[in-house]
Amino acid sequence: MSWWSRVFGGKSPRDVKPQRLDYLNEALMLERQGDYDAALTSYRLALRDKPDDHRVLQNMAIAFSKTGRHDEAVRCYRKALDLEPKLSGAHYGLAFLLLKKGDAEGAIQHLESFLRQPPSGAESERWVRHAQQTLDDLRNGTEPRAARELTEP
Repeated sequence: MSWWSRVFGGKSPRDVKPQRLDYLNEALMLERQGDYDAALTSYRLALRDKPDDHRVLQNMAIAFSKTGRHDEAVRCYRKALDLEPKLSGAHYGLAFLLLKKGDAEGAIQHLESFLRQPPSGAESERWVRHAQQTLDDLRNGTEPRAARELTEP
């Protein structure tokens, strides 16, 4: 057995293919560590591989939100919704960013979209209550109490 075969498991140089890094998982790991700028770099690399991946765009929007870059976050949420119009997390996140920018009508539209098809799961009830309370406050013309607790799902 040649040196090459031992190192690469019996494959010749022409059989060895470079492996792509999983940039999405790398970005998620970096976010968990609180390194949002590095996570955004990994998300950009993931988008280079899959430019129409709504999951990457939604996660980028969250990272942009956490770094205070709300305009970029809005753009990412909107692009994600162009690709996947029923993406509930994007509707939720976009609603609260629009509310923060003073666009109550836009926020209402996205909260309604979120509530039409909310996510499922044990933790989703919290987000649904938050969205419903905010929507009720907006419809009643009062300052949304829940909007003060801006958090990402």
